[in-house]
Amino acid sequence: MHDRLAAELEGRDLVLSGVVASLPAVGERSVRFEFDVEAAPGPGVPGRILLSWYRSGIAAGPEDAPAALDDPYAVHPGERWLFTVRLKRPHGSVNPHGFDYEGWLLERGIGASGYVRQRGGQRKIGERNSVVDRIEQARERVRARFLDVLGDSDTAGILVALVVGDQRAIDAGDWRLFSRTGVTHLMSISGLHVTLISGMVAALVAFGWRRSGSLALVLPARKAAALAATFAALAYTLLAGFGVPAQRTFFMVGAVAAALWSGRISSPSRVLALALLAVVLVDPWAVLAAGFWLSFGAVALIFYVSHGWTGRASWLAQWARVQWAITVGLAPMALLLFSQVSLVGPLANAVAIPVVSAVITPLALASALLPADALLRFADVLAGWLMVFLAWCDALPVAVWQQAVPPAWAVAAALAGVLWLLAPRGMPSRWIGLAFFLPVLTATPPRPAPGEAWVTTLDVGQGLAVLVRTAEHNLLYDAGPAYGTESDSGERIIAPYLRAIGALRLDTMVVTHNDSDHSGGAISVLQNAQVLDFMSSLEPDNPIALAAPGPRPCVRGDRWQWDGVEFEVMHPARDDYADGSLRINNLSCVLRVATAHGSMLLTGDIEKVAEALLVQREGAGLRADALLAPHHGSRTSSTAEFIDAVRPALLVVPAGYRNRFGHPRADVLARYAVAGTRVLRTDLDGAVTVRLARDGVQALGERAGRPRYWQAARL
Repeated sequence: MHDRLAAELEGRDLVLSGVVASLPAVGERSVRFEFDVEAAPGPGVPGRILLSWYRSGIAAGPEDAPAALDDPYAVHPGERWLFTVRLKRPHGSVNPHGFDYEGWLLERGIGASGYVRQRGGQRKIGERNSVVDRIEQARERVRARFLDVLGDSDTAGILVALVVGDQRAIDAGDWRLFSRTGVTHLMSISGLHVTLISGMVAALVAFGWRRSGSLALVLPARKAAALAATFAALAYTLLAGFGVPAQRTFFMVGAVAAALWSGRISSPSRVLALALLAVVLVDPWAVLAAGFWLSFGAVALIFYVSHGWTGRASWLAQWARVQWAITVGLAPMALLLFSQVSLVGPLANAVAIPVVSAVITPLALASALLPADALLRFADVLAGWLMVFLAWCDALPVAVWQQAVPPAWAVAAALAGVLWLLAPRGMPSRWIGLAFFLPVLTATPPRPAPGEAWVTTLDVGQGLAVLVRTAEHNLLYDAGPAYGTESDSGERIIAPYLRAIGALRLDTMVVTHNDSDHSGGAISVLQNAQVLDFMSSLEPDNPIALAAPGPRPCVRGDRWQWDGVEFEVMHPARDDYADGSLRINNLSCVLRVATAHGSMLLTGDIEKVAEALLVQREGAGLRADALLAPHHGSRTSSTAEFIDAVRPALLVVPAGYRNRFGHPRADVLARYAVAGTRVLRTDLDGAVTVRLARDGVQALGERAGRPRYWQAARL
């Protein structure tokens, strides 16, 4: 925790020298890599940072563009570079049930993130060539060869991920397909892959060793095979980037080999416990990863259901029992971690596991070791056929069970039911274990009481997404920004949040206007949620409006009531759409949410002109207890007249951390301070939930409500 960037160094240009310490991840807009700092202009710079080098023509800095990178593959592991960089302290979006980016940075020992600057020039000054660097260089060579041979193949990224663990080349749509069919675990370096590869090597060594009398006299074939399996598992694990599932398998193989060499064959449970101990000692932060729990849980289930097996059961029956055990046994954890379970997973895995682990992965690994492009192309063809099969599985009726995240007590009850249901023969009434699943499947998350409303402004960076919940209804106000052509906040933040709280049915979705930081995630939301009604100020031929069900314009005066909560559209008026003097921001849909206990005004990106229109048209009708800051707190909004008309006791500012626009502006915040308004900001407080409830208007930021010591606290 001490090895973090000093606060006073944020946003300053720093000249650093150091070494590229990881396989660079090539994205659509930039190349990203970990950088070991060797020399800095002074104290306060951490030993390892995460840098992005943006491609030509893409600006990311608050003042001038970062350094242009014409060749995204120009940076290589082990190279020593001199960079001018601009850094920030570890910081990520903090949302309920969201990904903990700051925890991920801590796990990797990264004390700052930032980007390479144009100022000062960048130059390579040497190489380090440590053992770790050589491993990363080998991974890079394999990736480069695969991408060169396969070209624009849709499955090239899958083969790269299976061999070197670099998953950036897999399309977001493919990840969605893997998740819905329950085969995500196969698209990383899973323990199953490592086990099969090390087993194949052990079998080959044992076969050859037994046929050499001199070798067998020096060392028994079983010990030689165990040693070979350990080295094969280690080599594959290192090539794969030493991820948790691969670590677990390597340590298990090593534990079995050590037991064999010492003459003490350990029980499966002891081997698993030793592997668990080794993983936690090597990487204590592995426990923060969902893969840690699912990986060890899957192996524990296999050991549990296979206890007492005899040779009488066919391999097909054993395989079916293992698949049943993993599907049912991991379902409670999957609902807790992802709020969904693939119902077609057993069918998809029955085909995908043998094809990927026993055929595609060995072929890809052989292609990495041998100059045999034909093997790689054959593996690519097989991967393409597999994708067709998975798409067919996903098209089956009810492919995925989705629900709200169950409470911890319900998950614990379901896990107890798993042990009873999968108990060995002889346990009476094993079917009763299914009854313990009822709380997981039926528990409902808390919702507002009738007459109350909860308004959650999500932390989506520099953008806006707000969910309004009443007792029985949900309204989404804006859909956050797009992060590129392949990623947006709708897919990464909003849809998982809606799924986790059981709000995948949106009674109304509002897209205030056609700025990408408000509409960038809309298509993803429409694909993931059931939207019954759609309102916006978008043009009728906008792709979002064309994809929405029955789109209609936001029009002043439109009112409705849900569960005792009043909703009113206050802007724009119908004639405003024809007013050419109004900029797109000033056509933002403005919505007022009112209960008997308090009200909140949602304002989108309106600026001074629209604020003046609202004050003129509504007058005292603008009064609200809580206000969503117009245009993220920009200097073009929040006039004194508007603030005086609304008189909010609470202001919620949606803004990205250290965003390049400088939102919210200090003079704007000063005006609210004069009015006595309390301010909460998504960049400092995380997602902010305002409750218009019987006991008054309450507001809480996610960072304060669910604190983690490694997350940045508001100063």
